Amino acid sequence: MSKLALIAGGGALPLSVAARCDAEGRPVFVIRLAGFADPHLAHYPGIDAGMAEIGKILSAMKKAGCGAVCFAGTVSRPDFKTLKPDLKGAMVLPGIVAAATKGDDALLRKILSLFEAEGYAVEGADDILGGETLPAGALGAVQPTEEQLADLRKALHVAEKSGELDIGQGAVVCDGLVLAVEAQEGTDAMLMRVAGLPADLRGTPTDRKGALGKAPKPIQDLRVDMPVMGARTIEMAAAAGLAGVGGVAGKLIVIDRAALIEAADRLGLYVWGDRA
Repeated sequence: MSKLALIAGGGALPLSVAARCDAEGRPVFVIRLAGFADPHLAHYPGIDAGMAEIGKILSAMKKAGCGAVCFAGTVSRPDFKTLKPDLKGAMVLPGIVAAATKGDDALLRKILSLFEAEGYAVEGADDILGGETLPAGALGAVQPTEEQLADLRKALHVAEKSGELDIGQGAVVCDGLVLAVEAQEGTDAMLMRVAGLPADLRGTPTDRKGALGKAPKPIQDLRVDMPVMGARTIEMAAAAGLAGVGGVAGKLIVIDRAALIEAADRLGLYVWGDRA
């Protein structure tokens, strides 16, 4: 296996990817994106870099002897006017800005192309994690009812339609009513919005109703932007009174499967992988 350059944003996914490389004896070099990467990633060889320091990143990857690159973690869309690019970054930034006007997927494709043009193979986090994606059916002890599955499947349908417009990857439905659609704020903020809705629109800890569905955008490159779900997602879905969460089987990365199942079973939520 070639040495992996891990370009790390926020959240637990980059930590999981780095830990898997460690476990498999694969050398990893971490580019910790300033303002996003978890401080614990400083344990690994690597550098800290700003989003527009493309030259610094490519030079460090070459010097470290990397042969492949993985993009993992959450990164907010920047205010391009405030970025401080290096020379290489200044050369490619106009193309990146132009791509960004066409949506997040076009932006990601443009960024991927920069690294592929330098000869790096792009690897998806799910491949590195050994296919730790949501399986079909129930994950955990709680089985959804047919009525609950109807809510989840509508949430997945809404998420997929939203994804066609390059808006987001998630939606919440309760008793057939769409309560929220994820956009730039991300899943956590969307669930907080749902938790703030009147109780007659959503479930409660004593009468759980509704579902969070997460689905990949049909237009996106799954090597870099596959939906992710972990124990924190379960905790926040529970706080919003939801009965369960789910996604498309094989197309949603599960972070720390054991912790996710423990949280779901403890809180009484189902986790469901729907067949595509």
